[in-house]
Amino acid sequence: MPREDLPPQSRPKGPAAPFSGRSRIIALDVLRGLTLCEILLANIQLIANHGTAVVTKPMGDWDPWLGLPTFSLLFGIGFSLLLDSAANRVPRPRLVLLRRLVTLLAIGLVHMLLWPGEILTKYAIVGILVLLPSTWLPRWAVTGLAAALMSAALIFGGGGPLLIAGLFLLGSALVRYGVIEKIERSGRGPLVLGLGFAAAVACVLWVQATIRTGTDTSQPSFTSSLADLLLIGVYACALLVLLRTPLRPALQALFAPLGRMALTNYLTATLLVLAASHLLGLPIGQSSQAAFLTAGAILTAQWLVSTLWLRRYRQGPIEWLWRWATWAHRPPLSRARSLSD
Repeated sequence: MPREDLPPQSRPKGPAAPFSGRSRIIALDVLRGLTLCEILLANIQLIANHGTAVVTKPMGDWDPWLGLPTFSLLFGIGFSLLLDSAANRVPRPRLVLLRRLVTLLAIGLVHMLLWPGEILTKYAIVGILVLLPSTWLPRWAVTGLAAALMSAALIFGGGGPLLIAGLFLLGSALVRYGVIEKIERSGRGPLVLGLGFAAAVACVLWVQATIRTGTDTSQPSFTSSLADLLLIGVYACALLVLLRTPLRPALQALFAPLGRMALTNYLTATLLVLAASHLLGLPIGQSSQAAFLTAGAILTAQWLVSTLWLRRYRQGPIEWLWRWATWAHRPPLSRARSLSD
């Protein structure tokens, strides 16, 4: 792998270096937590009905497609951040990443028994087939491949494994070009980029209105899918800008705990939705109001548990188990223990 992609630091001869880790990028936690909320709101009726169609459109006009690209981008970012960390701590960093993806696949297969529409299995498979092999490519090739896959996804329907793979690679490229480590240093870059995305959205929507024939509006077109993807960029950049304002403490307190325990919260949300629907008998699958109120209650409970949990522990319980499987070495969970180790 090229020097610019893996810092040439000395590697330990043992199984792994101490679990010191890098400083967390709070903006990623906030963005991950906000996206987690959107995905639950979009999918809660489908989860309650075990993936079958509902009488009313899930949560009105809330589109579940909008949250998944953000999660995919964040997954690619996290993957490459872990690659950098593993490259500095173990002699075979890609083996660490392979264990991480295989463990995610196992978690996803179990989760699929409860929620057929879950996304973890797709993430694991695409990660093994695309993201892991891309670590042998130079960063310019990863960027070009990301653009090609995303373009193909938009041309052939706007989503699916092609888009996931493209966004994985885009997130990886952002890390390897040093963009991610700079996102909290200044709000100017996200502001300019967000304005560019907004201008692009306006242009795409104008083109869409110009070429619209009105013969078939049931299938998403290339232009509408592209507009949605650009709009997600606007939202992400707007959040990064807001994190440079006095609103940062409130946004961090509200969304970062959910984002730091995203995997735990994603999985437990399914259990809570099914319990509310089948054990308590709430009409989540038939009533948008019931779905919205239930989602709000679940997210509130998860925020409270996550906030209290992270005061004592370094990461969520599922994240801890996933890290254990990734490194094949039990990491410290308690904050008190990690400080004394």
